[in-house]
Order: sequence, then structure tokens, then C-alpha cells
Amino acid sequence: HPQSQLGDFYREMGDIFGVTLAPSNRWGGFKALRERWLTHLDSCRQRPILIIDEAQEMGPQVLSELRLMASARFDSLPLLGIILAGDARLLERLRGEDLIPLGSRIRCRYVTEYASREELGSFLGHLLTEAGNPSLMTPGLCNTLCDHAAGNYRILTSMAAELLSAGARRNLPQLDEKLYLEVFATPNLPTPRRKR
Repeated sequence: HPQSQLGDFYREMGDIFGVTLAPSNRWGGFKALRERWLTHLDSCRQRPILIIDEAQEMGPQVLSELRLMASARFDSLPLLGIILAGDARLLERLRGEDLIPLGSRIRCRYVTEYASREELGSFLGHLLTEAGNPSLMTPGLCNTLCDHAAGNYRILTSMAAELLSAGARRNLPQLDEKLYLEVFATPNLPTPRRKR
């Protein structure tokens, strides 16, 4: 969990890797985890990979601890692969003075941009085909969804899921723009009268 403090971070790492750790003994936990990773590396020649989503939420102390734990022999032996996934705030945080040592060790950075309308359309088409009904949504509805997804796959799938739910409740054989307007239309609220 990215919001974890150092003690919670060690408890969670111990749980993930099957090592009993006591937060009061950071050195012992640090040593036990590294020994577990070394044993794993020696036995199968594959490094464990830790994926942290929403990494921009992590405290600098925990990020620094990760940097120290992930390698041995003065950084010549990587013990753990770490993937930090986050928004633009993560890049800003890694430029901070206290995290420059971690930022300088990141080998590969992949920055994603907003998805294009074509990418969203292709993705939606793939989802419909894999679900077994490529014609569930009309081409017009697919275009409308892509236009209103703001380049974000999550928004696209959330809107599509809402439409699918509404269509299932109404037992519709195909979803179209009319349904989109009914589900996502802003209700006309009366304008409040001003007091005189």
C-alpha cells in the first residue's frame, strides 16, 4: 500500500515474501528480506518483482528504504525488480533532493500520454469482440464513448459498463447513442428564483 509508513511497509513486505518481520527491528527485517531474495535468486536465477501502484503517494523514507533493500554489493547485484507506477507527481517527487539517489537508479522510464481516439476505439472493439458480441454497441455509440473518454481507458470502460448495465435492465439487444443520452444526460434542473 503506497500510503504505508515504514513499519507497515516492512510488515507488508514480510507478508508478501513469507518472512516474519518485527517493525521494531528494521535491521533484522532488512537482512531477512535480502537473504530471502538472495536464496530465491540463487535457486532459480529470477528476480522477484515488486509492483507499486500509486507510487506518488509513498513517503520519501519508504522509497529510500526500497532503494537500499533492492540491491547488494554496492549496487552491483540487483536483488529485487521494482516497478513504480504513478502519475506526474511521481516524476516531480523523484526530482526532490531526498529522492535523487533513487531517481538516478531508475533504468527505464515509460511515460504514457492520453490515448488517442483511434486507440480507444480499437480497445473498445477488442473488448466487445472478446466479450463475444462485437455488434453490441453501434458504431455511433462507440465513437461517442471515445469522444467523451478524455483519452482515458478507465473512463471509457466505466461509461461502457454503465451503458451495459442500463441496457441489461431494459433488455436491449443493441446499445446506441439514444441510450447514451438517456444515461449521461444532465438533468434540466429548475433555475432557483432570486429573492427580492
